[in-house]
Parts: sequence; structure tokens; C-alpha cells
Amino acid sequence: MNGLDWAVLIGYFGVMVAIGIWSHKRVDNVSDFFTAGGKMPWWLSGISHHMSGYSAVMFTGYAGIAYTYGVTSFVTWSFPIALGIAIGSKLFAPRINRLRSRLHVASPLEYLKNRYDLKTQQALAWSGMLLKIVDVGAKWAAIATLLSVFTGISLNQGILITGSITAVYCTIGGLWADALTELGQFVIQLLAGVAMFVAVVMELNDKGIGFFGAWDEPELQGHGEPLVGPYGTVFLLAFLFIKLFEYNGGMLNQAQRYMATRNAREAERSARLSAILWLVWPLVLFFPMWMSPLLVESQKPDGSDSYGLMTEQLLPHGLLGLVIVGFFSHTMAMCSSDANAIAAVFTRDCAPVIWRRARSWSEGQGLRVARVATVVFLGLSMAAATQVNSPTFGDIITVVIKWVAGLMGPMAIPMMLGLLRPFRRSGPTAALTSWSMGLLAFWLVNYPIHWSVDGGVPLQYQVSIPLAVSLVLYILIGFIKPEDTPERMAIIDKVNSDDDGSAAAAVPAPAGPVDEVAQPRG
Repeated sequence: MNGLDWAVLIGYFGVMVAIGIWSHKRVDNVSDFFTAGGKMPWWLSGISHHMSGYSAVMFTGYAGIAYTYGVTSFVTWSFPIALGIAIGSKLFAPRINRLRSRLHVASPLEYLKNRYDLKTQQALAWSGMLLKIVDVGAKWAAIATLLSVFTGISLNQGILITGSITAVYCTIGGLWADALTELGQFVIQLLAGVAMFVAVVMELNDKGIGFFGAWDEPELQGHGEPLVGPYGTVFLLAFLFIKLFEYNGGMLNQAQRYMATRNAREAERSARLSAILWLVWPLVLFFPMWMSPLLVESQKPDGSDSYGLMTEQLLPHGLLGLVIVGFFSHTMAMCSSDANAIAAVFTRDCAPVIWRRARSWSEGQGLRVARVATVVFLGLSMAAATQVNSPTFGDIITVVIKWVAGLMGPMAIPMMLGLLRPFRRSGPTAALTSWSMGLLAFWLVNYPIHWSVDGGVPLQYQVSIPLAVSLVLYILIGFIKPEDTPERMAIIDKVNSDDDGSAAAAVPAPAGPVDEVAQPRG
């Protein structure tokens, strides 16, 4: 990087902070901070939903998969996400929006207290927060890894720089700042992605390799196969189910985008836009990664540095800075949205239970606690980032695929399926058993069983078995011990009704006493 690249990068950081300061004017209470007051346009929600699902892991971990295996990086990652969101646009997006407009909640987990009970809500809230600390930690480590490739600064310094800047704008401006910065980040990534695509095509032409003829080169042998290595059919099907839950609300930050729209119909349109972007745009981003074995030689066994090396080699200064900004834009989009979602869970779901004073916070006090919780979460995730590549967590892609994908199912199934009428019989017993046994299955498969099996348990089973255990138990116990009380059925009916008239304009109320959290008001 030279002075021009640094100018682009510093200018980008400045714009992000400025957007946060501007968004501060639109945040008057907890409702605005966590759900944009239910006033976000569907197209902004859709772009924000799309961008908040990315991070620099795509340019490190998934770049390594593309470098090693080829197109399976698209087939087993962004394609299942696109399909899962498309299904969820009808199945989940409208119902999640009605959590805000009908039940007047500001956290995606707030409704669980009445849908199940307080124990279930707290179990899912605390475990979800812990998982997100690890997940976001992997994202900080990914962007710091890229930054070290370009600048030579240490991993911890990179984590501190990106985390601190993200903390400023998302703490000041809340969800509005997240969404508006994600819009700007989408434009930046569009320019950066197209620049990299063109640069790779031109380099291939200079080497006498055609756009389509590249696949016949020896370095790309087998790279056109959709399912190879550990990424087989079972992995694809498991990932589709995981992403169906994860990207439609199980990640919490994605649920906020649905909640932020004006009504259920706009939430559905938001999801459809995100699905289309997930299907089309990653093809542009992945093409240079697929071609990387023809252009660079990775210095790391997993190929995670291949994209960074390629950008340094192919792009002139200025454009190089723009692509680096693109890396930052993806990571900061996801991490800031996660921070906002987790702050919502702590402020609305956890604090009123563990702290009596939290039950009578004023709007101003609730907003201040929300901002403090955002900073604390970012600090904890940055601390976790320093432990990525340690024996406990493994490398970045291991954290993202094995830990996050493997644990997401047990946590998301009670939350997501609890919205649907066919699962009305499943109550707190089903939810807690499904959650706890899914976590136990994850531990058994990934550690005792993995260690005792020659060659270890294949990755596809590491991520699919916890999901399968949770899903089967949630359904089975619902039939064996139905707990569909009139009160729980009333919650389900509210989020499944198609009438989105005047109720669609309602916004969440500030956090109240424990026995009022998630109660319909007025």
C-alpha cells in the first residue's frame, strides 16, 4: 500500500463515522436503536440484510476453499443462502416483522418468554450471545489477517483498529447507522468487485488464457465440480437447512432487518431482494478466487492468503485501496449488525431478569445501556479474535463452519419454528430439550467421537448431526407432550394473521418489568 491507498482507507473510515453521527439524530429511544422504529424502506432493509451476511471470511476462508476446490465455494455457501432466504421470504420474514408490529418487541428473542417460558428465553439468549462473541471474533481475525498482508501490522493491531472504528459508528447511530453504512459499503463493494473481476479477466487474456478456456488448465483440474472434498451432498443439504434458519433470523441481526420494515409485505420484499443478491453477486466475487491458482501461489496451506496476494499483484494503487476498503466494508457490516442485535438481546431479554433496576428504565436509560452493551460486546468479540488460530478454536474457516454452523441449529430451531402453526404443540419442554441435546450432540461429535474415530468425523456430519438431533426432538416431544396453551396459541395467531392494517405501524415499547416483556401492549 502507498499513500493513495491509505488515503482511500482513511477516507472510508471517516465516512463511516460521519454516517454514525448523522444517524444519531434519528435515534430517540431503544425502538429506534434496535429496529429503526419500523420505518426502514424495504430496499434498504434488503441491501442491509444482504450485506450483514458477509465478512472478510469470504476473502480469506472461502477464498481458500475456492483456491483449493473451485466452484464448490459457491455451490455449498452462497447458493444455499440464496435458496434459504428465498424460502424464508414467505415462511419467516412476514412473521418476524409481526413480532414488532403485533407484539411490540425490539429483540428477536423477546417473544420467546410468552411463546415458551422465561427459562427457554434465557437459555437461548445467553447461549446465542456467547456464540456470537466467537462468531464475530472470527470476523475480526479475518479482516486483521488481510490487513496484515497489505500493511504488515500485527493481527492484534488490525483487530483493534477495525473494532474501534466499528464501535464508534454503530454505537452512536444504532440500526439506522448500520443500514446506511451498509448501503455505502454495498456501493463500494460493487466497484471493488467489478474492478477485481476485470483485472483478472485482463490478466488471463495477457497469459493467452480465455475466459472459458481457463477451466481446461491443469491448475484448475476438478475445480469445476460442484461438490468435492469434504463439501459433499450431505454437507450441502445440512448447510441449506442451517442457512434457512440462520439467515432468516437465527443470526438475530438478520431478523432485525425484517423487523425494521414497515409491515410484513415489505419484509417479504426485503428478503426477496437479499436472495437475488446472494444468488448473483457472489458469482462476480468468486470468479477471481476460482482463477487464483493460475495467477498466484498461496503461501498458506489453506490458501486463505490467495485473494490478498492476487489483489496486490493485479491492481494499481488507488484501486488496491478500494478493494481493501471492500474487505473492511463486508466485515464491519456484519460485525456492527451483530453488535446491535446482541445489545438488543441483552438490554431487552437478559438485563430485566438479572437486574431489578432494569425493569423500570426510562427511555433514555435504556438507550444508554443499549450503547454500553454494544461496546462491551464488541470488546469481548475482539478479545475472542485474538484466540482464533489457537488450539481451542482452530483456524478462521473452522470457527465459521464448524462452530457457528454446528451450533446455530440447536439455538435457532426453537426460535424460528416457534413462529409456525404446524409446530404449535412444541412448548418449553420441546424447546429446552431440543436446545440442550443439540448442544450435547455438537460436543460429542466434534470432540470425544471425533478424537476416537480414525481420521475424525467428516465435516458434513459435524455440522449436520446437531441440527438433526434438535429438529427431531423439537417435533417429537411436541407430539409426545403437547403444550399448546391458549396463551401460546394467541402469540402464534398474532404473527400468522395476514391482516397487516393499522397494527403494522406499531413500534416496540421500551423494556418493562419481567412479567411484561414481550407482552402485547395497547
